[in-house]
Amino acid sequence: MPDEALERVRTMAANIASDTSLAPEQKAALVTSLSNIATPLQTDRWIYRLVVIILGLTLIFTVIGGFALVLTGQTKPMPEGLIAIGSAAVGALAGLLAPSPMSRQ
Repeated sequence: MPDEALERVRTMAANIASDTSLAPEQKAALVTSLSNIATPLQTDRWIYRLVVIILGLTLIFTVIGGFALVLTGQTKPMPEGLIAIGSAAVGALAGLLAPSPMSRQ
């Protein structure tokens, strides 16, 4: 389904570029707008910032929660779900912040 939507956006951009009733400035503005709609992950910086912030906060709160359990004298071991959430947040942050292998070529 996302591929179909992307193809429709590309088709609309091609139709706008070939339309003779529009001024060149209008064509350029419309095609640029459509290109930005088609590629939000490449053009919107806030998507990655929000994901990194949320994962970082998850990691921090997980660590704080673990320390709180230890400091309150809980005799039970740390819940496995809490460990899994912290581990997933670390892995996700490492995956997002590591350089892409495609950029090395």
